Amino acid sequence: DWFHLVGLLHDLGKVLALFGEPQWAVVGDTFPVGCKVQKSVVFRDSTFHDNPDIRDPRYSTEYGMYQPRCGLENVLMSWGHDEYMYRVMKFNNFALPKEAFYMVRFHSFYPWHTHGDYRHLCTEEDLRMLPWVRELNKFDLYTKQEELPDVQQLRGYYQSLIDKYCPGQLCW
Repeated sequence: DWFHLVGLLHDLGKVLALFGEPQWAVVGDTFPVGCKVQKSVVFRDSTFHDNPDIRDPRYSTEYGMYQPRCGLENVLMSWGHDEYMYRVMKFNNFALPKEAFYMVRFHSFYPWHTHGDYRHLCTEEDLRMLPWVRELNKFDLYTKQEELPDVQQLRGYYQSLIDKYCPGQLCW
């Protein structure tokens, strides 16, 4: 049942756009900052030319500011709706399994879960979580339908999941 809740939660961070955050800071593929931007990062060649990290020797190498196999939990990711929602979940102590946190935080990290980049930063735990992130992505992109579901019909089910895994008043 927690997987269903992750399906509901994973894109909730997009509410940032309603509060004035620019599109580039809300949606799009994510990647680690503080190290070399891999070739699989979308628009790397056309939009990163003004990124000062590219010219900074501390951040323009394969590892940059990280150690080999430091673990994705120790990596600073580019800001977006996934990182925001992940931090909301952590701050509010959601009672979800570790897999859920990985799924939310890294579902837009396509260079990792689709292209195999940034593995040099991964621990064995990260690699064990990779199939969970890939599983969520099967239901994320290109699975939307024109007809909206009956929210009232689904409300009770999802409210029971919210009450179970993230009860009380949340801090956003």
